[in-house]
Amino acid sequence: MRTRLPRPNAHRQGASPVSDDPQVYAPRLADDPRADPLEAVGERTTLTGFLDWHRHTLELKCAGLDPAAMAERAVPPSALSLHGLVRHLAACERWWFRIQFAGEQVPNLYYSDDDPDLDFTATDGDPAEALAVWRGEVQRAREIAAAAPLEATGMRKRTGAPVSLRAVLVHMIAEYARHNGHADLLRERLDGTTGM
Repeated sequence: MRTRLPRPNAHRQGASPVSDDPQVYAPRLADDPRADPLEAVGERTTLTGFLDWHRHTLELKCAGLDPAAMAERAVPPSALSLHGLVRHLAACERWWFRIQFAGEQVPNLYYSDDDPDLDFTATDGDPAEALAVWRGEVQRAREIAAAAPLEATGMRKRTGAPVSLRAVLVHMIAEYARHNGHADLLRERLDGTTGM
């Protein structure tokens, strides 16, 4: 038998009754093309499904904005912009899948030791170009992930320790989830668009 814990403020005078059968759910974005990752079967499909869902979410948060809006730092005092997030996540895709996991000899994107935040700070370029670079990195990351078992390992540059494809996928889901939260706030401040 399931034990129900008391809910905070459930009996507060004037509080709305608590429902076990909600009728209101978080709104979806208009014309949402994303597949529902909760319908995935199997570990690999679940991991890649959630990562692709988050990748599509980032793209939807950027859709329909002009270059000035993409570059606007809309949540002061933060220096984040949607353009910067796209650049950062392109760099993460390359770093985790191509450089650390697959061991490809390619340069870091939007990074220098003198300015490690170059992905966020140097956003005077074309956001459409940044999106194209991001899409290319996503495609290459998908190819790498599809060709390897989840247990296969690459090497973490920071520690020299092995890192599995499974861990890379989980890390990237967390990376996108964090930054899509930033993208939610930025887009709402830019034009009022909300939804998951």
